[in-house]
Amino acid sequence: MHWTPGQQLQDGKYVIEEVLGHGGFGITYKALHLELNQTVVIKTPNKDFSYDPEYQKYIERFIQEGRTLARLSEDPHPHIVRVIYFFREGATPCLVMDFVEGENLFKAVSRRGALPEAEILPCIRQIGEALSVVHQAGLVHRDAHPGNIMVRRNGKAVLIDFGIAKELLPKTLSSKGIAGNEGFAPYEQMSRGSREPTVDVYCLAATLYYAVTGQRPTTSLARKLDNVSLKSPKQINPSISNRLNQAILKGMALEAKDRPQLMQAWLAMLEAPKATPPPPVESVHRKEVVRSKAKPNLEPILDDKPPTKSPRVIPWGWLVGVLLSYLLIGYLLAASNAPYIILAGAMAGAVAVAVAGAVAGAVAGAVAGAWAVAVAVAVAGAGAGAMAGAVAVAGAVAGAVAGAWAGDKLLESFSKFHTFLILASTSSLGLGLGWLGHRIFNPGS
Repeated sequence: MHWTPGQQLQDGKYVIEEVLGHGGFGITYKALHLELNQTVVIKTPNKDFSYDPEYQKYIERFIQEGRTLARLSEDPHPHIVRVIYFFREGATPCLVMDFVEGENLFKAVSRRGALPEAEILPCIRQIGEALSVVHQAGLVHRDAHPGNIMVRRNGKAVLIDFGIAKELLPKTLSSKGIAGNEGFAPYEQMSRGSREPTVDVYCLAATLYYAVTGQRPTTSLARKLDNVSLKSPKQINPSISNRLNQAILKGMALEAKDRPQLMQAWLAMLEAPKATPPPPVESVHRKEVVRSKAKPNLEPILDDKPPTKSPRVIPWGWLVGVLLSYLLIGYLLAASNAPYIILAGAMAGAVAVAVAGAVAGAVAGAVAGAWAVAVAVAVAGAGAGAMAGAVAVAGAVAGAVAGAWAGDKLLESFSKFHTFLILASTSSLGLGLGWLGHRIFNPGS
């Protein structure tokens, strides 16, 4: 026998307003708390099954889970209905819960049809987070179908009407007697009363299927016993994303082992993948060249920061060697009373060696050989003797080698032209100083 509208409970503390629903073992009433003028929900076991030999087990289970839910409500979750009181009306245990204003998903889909993905996903995530909290408390809802998900006017979803003692349904109750969640329950719940979190994963995935397609999914028993295929939600509503389609199908896998084992794992499948940031690269600052169609901009791309110039290295040691070598040659030419034409030829030879040093060391070496022979012939031909010729050859070779090494070093910091000028100036200066020095210190010769 059910309570009727206007019936008072707890000596007039509560007044029954209407029956909200039958959930197999339980009955849910809308009632008014007179002293607080507050609308509440009262849930009780269904007395129609009091004749069942295991009815007392159902009552004990109802009370046990009611107490667990009350402890869960000590730290209220925004998306779980709150249990606020427990009492007995005679021998009947009663749970008092908050009344949630709004519309359940069954009514919303019936009124509007398939809901947009962007609108329903936040609600499903909220219910999924709520179920995760329930699982951590050691409970399984087992009835997270659209009728038990209320959506407030502000768009927030609330999980209501826990499937208390659903696994202890009386043997006299046929499977059709719990058809409120037909299409939303996995077969292991309907056949074995499973209490695993994967049951809620299936229920919530099936609820999402219904919300985005507007159609109930094929029942798990038909899929298991009759080998009926589950139609992909994207076949019904092509506008949903592939990510959502795959998450629904994975959550509704027929066998529990093939579903995500935790609610959080399934919720992660609904999240869009985060973009992987590119690896850090060394920043290069450039000025962008904007090319005009009317007139090409030929301005070069410049670094914002001017390049750092390495300091120029001058091989002073080698240059001093060049200077002294040619000073010796100039002195010997003056001592041999060589005519000015020979001095001019020596100058030309020094310039040739300078050119070679500015090109490459190997070339300077080859020119040095020819230059040494020419100097020896010039000195000997001027009557200075074999010894003076030998010294002249040694000086010429030394000057050419020093010039070659100096040229290599100068080319690291100077252009070929500047290298030539430095070598030519040094060798010519040496020749001139050697000639002039002999004339100053030996005026009568």
